Amino acid sequence: MKTIQQALLLALCICVSGCSPVAPWQRGTLAKPQMALESYPLQSTFNAHIYGSREAATGSSAAGGGGCGCY
Repeated sequence: MKTIQQALLLALCICVSGCSPVAPWQRGTLAKPQMALESYPLQSTFNAHIYGSREAATGSSAAGGGGCGCY
């Protein structure tokens, strides 16, 4: 039982240590487009459109069409 408590305490310490304040001069680095979850949103939208056309399904891009690639 004691090893389980120690393991949980260790896991908690590791999780909490991941949070740290960001200094104002570091925020510019974190705000770069490369740091975004989706660094190229237009490219991702285009890829989703192509995938939807090839799978013969209409996606959320509001574009109709069939699997033939028609628009």
